[in-house]
Amino acid sequence: MATQGGLSAEALAELAKYDTPTVCNVIELWNIRPRNTGYMDHSIGCCFPQFPPMVGYALTSTFRSMAPPSGGDVYAGMGQQVEAFAGLPGPPVVVFQDLDEPTAAATFGEVMCTTYKTFGAQGLITSGTGRDLDQVEAIQFPVFTAGTTCAHGYCHILSVGVPVSVGGLTIYPGDLLHGDRNGVTTIPHEIASEIAGACRELMAAEDIVLNYCRSGSVTAAGLTAARDACGAQVADLGQRLRGEN
Repeated sequence: MATQGGLSAEALAELAKYDTPTVCNVIELWNIRPRNTGYMDHSIGCCFPQFPPMVGYALTSTFRSMAPPSGGDVYAGMGQQVEAFAGLPGPPVVVFQDLDEPTAAATFGEVMCTTYKTFGAQGLITSGTGRDLDQVEAIQFPVFTAGTTCAHGYCHILSVGVPVSVGGLTIYPGDLLHGDRNGVTTIPHEIASEIAGACRELMAAEDIVLNYCRSGSVTAAGLTAARDACGAQVADLGQRLRGEN
């Protein structure tokens, strides 16, 4: 798949080594967006928390299942989605906004997820629900949902490649997403290539406190010193990332 405008496969694999909270902490150091924005809220849960982090570029779609489509095959939109994969800057993450309120039926099942994975998708996120979780887990395909529903109702895809709202967050086509058992965040394109390296440095700074706490010989004064040393390293990292020194 073409990666023009996106990160290389190697860079994406490096990002996948770090958990999503660490990625969020690093993004904060740039001060390029408010700290309470850019990530999905608790309504979106990770179905397979044992899986490693998911990283990819958003292929957005809207979905309904309460009533039949006005015409055509209910799965016709999948072909349009798969065709659109090639226009993304890198490997896709399929993102659905379920327009039914409340959700009427499952957005996905085994067949859909198998199809998406076959064509290179790294995972799926929906503001609605999913089903066939045993089978989807077996193919090692990460999914994030607002719950589960046993039936698919009148499922159909309305539009592809449009901005969607999922978990309180607006997702645009091609947004870079990072998700794990803790949740899902977007990564601003302008800093994406620097995130993995900054994660390494941030974790090294945090290890100062963690290693002190694990040392077996601790005092309040020692903890304060460790926290101060950690804070100094994090502050220096933030200044370097922002180009302030």
